[in-house]
Amino acid sequence: MTAELVRGQNHPLPGARWEIRVSAGKPVVAGATLSDEQGSIRGTDWVAHPASPNLPGLEVPRQAAAEHRLAVDLDAIPEAVHRVSVLLALPVGVGGPVSFAGLAAPFVAVTGLDGTEIASYTVTGLDAESAVIALELYRRQGAWKVRAVGQGYAGGLAALLQDQGLPQAAELAAAINEAVAEGIARSVPAPPPLPPGDGGRVRTATSGGATGNGTIGGPSGSGPAGGASGTVPTGEPGDSMGGPAPATPGGPTPVSPAQPVAGGGGPVNYQHPGRTPAAPPTPPPAAPPAEPGRPAQPVAGDATGWTMEERLYNQVWGMFEDLARTTAAYRSAVDFADSRMEQELDRVLSDPRSRIGSAGDAARAEARAKHAALVDQARAALDRDLAQLVAEAEVVEPALPPAFAGWDSPVWQGYRVPMEIPMALRLGDVHLPERPELRIPMLVRLPLERGLWVDSGRVASDEGSLADPARMRRLAMDTAVAHAARMLAVYPAGEFTVQVIDPAGSAASALAPLTETGALREPPASGAAGVSSVLARLTQRVDLVQMALRGGASDALPPDLDTAEQLLIVNDFPHGFDDRAVTQLRYLADEGPAVGVHLMMVADREDAREYGPVLDPLWRSLLRITPVADDHLADPWVGHAWTYEPSLAPAGSAVLHHVLGKVAEARRAWGR
Repeated sequence: MTAELVRGQNHPLPGARWEIRVSAGKPVVAGATLSDEQGSIRGTDWVAHPASPNLPGLEVPRQAAAEHRLAVDLDAIPEAVHRVSVLLALPVGVGGPVSFAGLAAPFVAVTGLDGTEIASYTVTGLDAESAVIALELYRRQGAWKVRAVGQGYAGGLAALLQDQGLPQAAELAAAINEAVAEGIARSVPAPPPLPPGDGGRVRTATSGGATGNGTIGGPSGSGPAGGASGTVPTGEPGDSMGGPAPATPGGPTPVSPAQPVAGGGGPVNYQHPGRTPAAPPTPPPAAPPAEPGRPAQPVAGDATGWTMEERLYNQVWGMFEDLARTTAAYRSAVDFADSRMEQELDRVLSDPRSRIGSAGDAARAEARAKHAALVDQARAALDRDLAQLVAEAEVVEPALPPAFAGWDSPVWQGYRVPMEIPMALRLGDVHLPERPELRIPMLVRLPLERGLWVDSGRVASDEGSLADPARMRRLAMDTAVAHAARMLAVYPAGEFTVQVIDPAGSAASALAPLTETGALREPPASGAAGVSSVLARLTQRVDLVQMALRGGASDALPPDLDTAEQLLIVNDFPHGFDDRAVTQLRYLADEGPAVGVHLMMVADREDAREYGPVLDPLWRSLLRITPVADDHLADPWVGHAWTYEPSLAPAGSAVLHHVLGKVAEARRAWGR
């Protein structure tokens, strides 16, 4: 199974001989650097590039191209080498693009000699950079791993090599660029494209920017289009769910080698007969044919993507966009009907001759009839689109993997601890008042880029306004435990750790699923001393990891440092927090997500009002969610106020204990 890495994620390499395949859409230079335990290149002979493509255990291509294969034999790498960095750079002085902005996102895969992919990474988010470290293979405690890096350099190869400590960086970069330019000048131009019908295949590539967590936005999937005509006013009530669209399927579509044509005249097949090219992404399942006069039957996974997980993710966000558009069209049509009726009634009332009498009554009746006809027509279109979305949701929901599924899904009954981190996580559902029973899963990308704030205060919804403060605090803690349990369940064993601060010990019953199953490595911290100890430990971890990453010495971290991602649940804030603890908490909220430390606050903002504006940046940095249904989320496209509901275990269900027990058992089995 291929591990689809995100930036900073690593994956073990169980063997020694590998190929690194690169697809970039445009010609790029592929090379590699060797570095020691301190992350430094000891000289130009530790750089493999087109002018010097062979090093012990390493071979890189001799020319710039859109597709590359690099050969690596880890057993032949010198003992002094602790890291092999795979670099990509745009050729200089050949009339090509000068930066990765607007180009297809480079796709890099580590494969066995038989073409089986072990790990892959799509290098997204590049803009003005013209060189990038895509991957690194590094030695850790005698074993090799691959890490997705994605570090770009606007200064090109020279800046990249200089950042790795090579004194002759500028001279070597110039020599590489000169060798590449000479090679391109000697190369034979590509043959003209085959005319349609001659069996040619057009190569396409797509890329997208990374999404921020807590944003609602994504690629369109299947379902009704439901676009609104005219301009729809926008607004941002509550917390905005808007943001950049999530990345579309990573990397270009591989192209099969051209086949020779009998009698000459066709392109030559240079494909090695013993090497099978990487297979293109599996197409989505075909929908069954529709009956005449009826829409096509929806199919789970009927969206773009390289894996079923990615197709389902894109399909869910497509459903969200379709619901937003069709609802916007309906509301716009109703607003138009209201405005038109008001104008017609104003004309009737402005004329004294038709203001009273049968003529006036007839004009009013006609205006209201037109209004009703327009509203009925808009409602019929909305109902048609909503029916299609409901049918799609009924097919998609049972097919969702554990990370995307609700706690009432049967998928949890056969739960097994995963071996890979999923691309996203379900935080709950969102819906609109036009069809409250149509719930769209609210998915956020992993790893989290924002902390979470479970608001235990009073909310404006009917359910929240009627609940007493004690019940709201208990519901908020239940919501936090459900989210923490899902995060533990979707990460591989030992790669995610939950810590709890409960100063007064008031959340003992809500924390039972975590404490009774052994999912918590340490008991919840209580009292001022416990708060101080946990915050100091996590603050030190953030400092150490930041320094290691900035200094390029991530392998020099203390051996006893827990490198798993951390989630800190804070209950009853600010009780038990002094000024120093509050400052540390703000630091973790700001700096923690970038190095794998995430914050989940369970708090009522009113309880912390004595701090005044000091805590405003803290609340703004967190994604606010509620323990009961509340319409505090908004999208910036059309200004809908979306009602959010948390994803909780059914009443009386033991699903949390079942899943967390499996997590604790797997962690013990792996010694983590």
